[in-house]
This record gives sequence, structure tokens and C-alpha cells, in this order.
Amino acid sequence: WVANLKVASSNLRDGVMALKRMLNFNVPPVKNSTGEPVWKVLIYDRFGQDIISPLLSVKELRDMGITLHLLLHSDRDPIPDVPAIYFVMPTEENVDRLCQDLRNQLYESYFLNFISAISRSKLEDIANAALGASAVTQVAKVFDQYLNFITLEDDMFVLCNQNKELVSYRAINRPDITDTEMETIMDTIVDSLFCFFGLFPIIRCSRGTAAEMVAVKLDKKLRENLRDARNSLFTGDTLGAGQFSFQRPLLVLVDRNIDLATPLHHTWTYQALVHDVLDFHLNRVVLEECSGMENSPAGARPKKKNKKSYDLTAVDKFWQKHKGSPFPEVAESVQQELESYRAQEDEVKRLKSIMQKLHLLDVRRALLFYRDRTKDIRKTQRLFVAYAPDKLGNPISSQMLSHWIAQAIELAYELAKRPPPPSIPGTAEDKMRLFLIYYISSVQLPSEADLEQYKKALTDAGCNLNPLNYIKQWKAFAKMASAPATYGNSAAKSLGLFSRVMNTGSQFVMEGVKNLVLKQQNLPVTRILDNLMEMKSNPAIVFVVGGGNYIEYQNLIDYIKGKQGKHVLYGCSELFNAAQFIKQVKI
Repeated sequence: WVANLKVASSNLRDGVMALKRMLNFNVPPVKNSTGEPVWKVLIYDRFGQDIISPLLSVKELRDMGITLHLLLHSDRDPIPDVPAIYFVMPTEENVDRLCQDLRNQLYESYFLNFISAISRSKLEDIANAALGASAVTQVAKVFDQYLNFITLEDDMFVLCNQNKELVSYRAINRPDITDTEMETIMDTIVDSLFCFFGLFPIIRCSRGTAAEMVAVKLDKKLRENLRDARNSLFTGDTLGAGQFSFQRPLLVLVDRNIDLATPLHHTWTYQALVHDVLDFHLNRVVLEECSGMENSPAGARPKKKNKKSYDLTAVDKFWQKHKGSPFPEVAESVQQELESYRAQEDEVKRLKSIMQKLHLLDVRRALLFYRDRTKDIRKTQRLFVAYAPDKLGNPISSQMLSHWIAQAIELAYELAKRPPPPSIPGTAEDKMRLFLIYYISSVQLPSEADLEQYKKALTDAGCNLNPLNYIKQWKAFAKMASAPATYGNSAAKSLGLFSRVMNTGSQFVMEGVKNLVLKQQNLPVTRILDNLMEMKSNPAIVFVVGGGNYIEYQNLIDYIKGKQGKHVLYGCSELFNAAQFIKQVKI
């Protein structure tokens, strides 16, 4: 039995149903069921944890009867009267630990779910362990789930988070990589992509790149599975859908090397900006709480900054509404929400006064009254976690917002095909990113004399020149076309913008952002898809071999909004921001 996601479905959130079915002992859960769920334990490895966490909250797991969720390799006490659901990769270490659990009789029964297909030899190891432990009857079911990818959005996925350095851009483009190492990387990517297809895809790729290697291997694997009548993803309900229908999905495999400028952008859109400047990982952002201006006594250890994490998922309506919006619009919306919240403060005070007047014996009624009347207000509070972390209604972070906007504006609008002037603000990394975009997108490269001057200016600004050395080699090897690609996902005509930002300060959040005009243009990956889709209505998957980013994802989503009846998914071998990408291109 294979539980695989079908690309022809409306979006990747069908993965939630696959997981819920797995957590219900691989039986479709009954909707609107009023009965008590069967209480059980969930055992996963790090891979399984990464797959589940963006899709199911702890509350949802509890509603499905999951009383405990534990890592496979953690110390676990026996719970002999409870069934256990395992969700792990079929690695040697995991299989050995699973066999150890069988010998130790940890649980009442075992439902084994492997993220990708388990080999026959490992399956025999489990069988031998169960036989030796007299636990054959306790192994209830064994499934290959084919869920070896992480769903981040309805239309976005990434292959892996654990051991992502093994399939990173640097790993694929190392000058000293051996054929065996490259084959291993390609096989890892193909094994994950293979999990997607309930319909045989139409594959398109760029020639002479790692993307072509993935395409050849994936096509071979799909065809072999199609010919194997005993074990095929293209049987049953999936076959009924018609793998050779005109709705076969279009798989566009793109190599990262076709566009190295986009990952370096200082982007405008909210989600991409959060990923760029904050610790944003698997739909969770981690923020350091402000510790105030308190000085530690001389010789004392500095106080540790508290960290708080927040899930940015479909439950967060503000995030869902604005994650693809330009940041100036988001800043304005935050201000509007904050003003709305402040307008309700008097109502909150009035309710508190009413509560105090209620009889002391009627505490429960008072609490229910307060909870119901402040429900919407408490929802609004969640919007200001970053805006005012110490005290709601006190916008202590308006300067931080202005700082972000100032950097984003100046650095984005200076992409006018010229190197950064010495006075440009930002960190050394910001300046290196801007210069690399200039260098990549230039029709005529600067002379060696000019380049040396730029290098000196960058060095004086504290920049590490290794990324520039790599880009020089890459550009020489790639022999860029005479006309450069048009980079940038937005452009605006604005003169002297940075000086205005610095002069207006925090008022920019409320006023200046309203006057910015953004112009949308398609990035290289989007233009490739546009040329391939033409008039076809096939669902499409754009997959970037070598790593992707939220900038390309949002650009694709904006593009497809204007194409009625078309649907696109964006995927990548790893997801990185500009800082992570620069680390990979250092020689």
C-alpha cells in the first residue's frame, strides 16, 4: 500500500490528509466523529518531525489521540498497553533502533510507516527481530508512505531540512566533486521527487546541468516503476485518473546556476523579508525579546536574551493576508491594526470595571463574560508580537521597522546596474550582495583597474571577497550571453529616497510607505515557466536543483494569479536566504 501525494490535486495541503490517515492507523479518519480517539504514541525521527511540524499542531495531534510524540533515538520508557505509530526514514540506524524496541517490548502494537520505500533486506531485518522477540503478532502494519518532502505552503515544498548540506548548492558545484558523489546527490533528489507523482509527468529541463541529470534519473525511475506491475505508484485510483491524460503535470527542472542574482536580492515582500532578516525556519520565526537598558554589575555574567517562537501558519490570518504583500503595505496594515487595538483599550477597561462589580461568588460568570467580550481583542494582540514585545500598545519597535524598510528600499532601488557608493547604508554583507548583483547583471564587466578599486572599497567596508571570486569564475565558465537577464522582482522610480527615509524616521512607517509605487516583473524562473506553459492548462511544478528562495516563490504566485485555470507548485532541493547562499559560494 502506498500513500503518495498526487500532483494533480489542488495543492500540497493534501499531505495533511495523508498524515491524518497515517495517524489513524492508515484508515481514513471519520469526519465529525464524536467518539473518543484511540490513544496512541507517535515515534518519529528528525526527518519525520520536520515533515509533520509545519502541517499539524500539537493540539491537532492530541485531537487525533496522540498522547506522546517522541524522537526515535531518545530514551523512552515502556508503555505496554498503548499502540505506537512510527514515522521514520528507513536508514540502517533507524531500523536497528526499531528492532531494539521490538526486543524490549516497549508498546502494545507497532504500526511502522517509512517516509520513503524500505529495502527488502531491511524489512527482513525487522522480521527477524520480531520473530526473535516473539513479537510477530504485535507488528500490525508496515507501510511505505512516500512523503519524503516538507510542505511549507499550499504550493511550496522543500526536499529536506536534515542533512541539507548533502544536496546543497555548494555540494553540487564543488570543483573537486567526484562522479560517485554527484550520483549520490542526484539519487537523493530523485528519491524525494519520486514521491510526488501519481501521474506520469511531462519533464522539461535545461541541458548540460545538474537539472538534466535529475531529469534523466527521475524519468528512468518512473518508467521502471510503471513497468513493475507488482509495486507501482501508477495503479489503483491513480491509474484510474489516467497517467497519460492531457492533464499530466508539467515538471520544470531548473538549475540554480541559471540565476544567481535572485537569491542575493533585498526583497520587498513580507515573507521573503522575514526569511532574510529573521530566524525563520519551517514556518516558525524565533525572536529575541528586548532586555531593556539595564546594565549588568561589573564582572557579572551578561543576562541571556529570552527567545520566543511563533508559528506563521494558516491560522494566523494577518500573516496569510499579507505574507506576499510589499513590506510598505504590511507596515501600513500593522499601523492600522495597532490603532484599532488602541481604540479598543477603553472598552477593555470598561469590561474590567464591570467584572470588579460582579459578585465575588460569581467568578466563573465574570471570567466567561470577559473572555467572550475580549475574544477579538485578544486575537489582535498576536499581531504585535514583533511590533511591541514588551507591552502591547507601546510601539517600541517602530524604529526597527523603519530600519528594515530603509535598508530594503535603498538596497533594492540601487540595482540600477552600478556598484554601491561608499555612503550606502547596511552591513558588509549587504554591500557585497549588492555588488554581486551588479557584477552578475552587467552587460560589460568592469575593467581590471576598476574592479581592483571596487575590491578595495569592499575590503575597506569589511567585506569578504571570496564570494566575488567565485562569481567571477562562475561567470567566466558560464559565458554569459551578451544581454543580461533582467533581475529584480520589483522596481520603482524614486530619487533621493534614502535621504528622505533618514529624515522622516519612524513617521515613514505611517506616511512614506503609502507613496511608493511598485512595478512587477517576472524573474528568470518565472519566464521559463511562462514559455513552457503557453496555452496549456496542465498543473505545473517548478523545481530548482541547487536551492530556492521565497523571492522566486512569490514571483511565481503573483504570475499565476493572472493565469485563470492554471496552478503551479514551487519546490527546491533546499531553502536558503541570502546570507546562507553567500556562505555556500565562498571558495
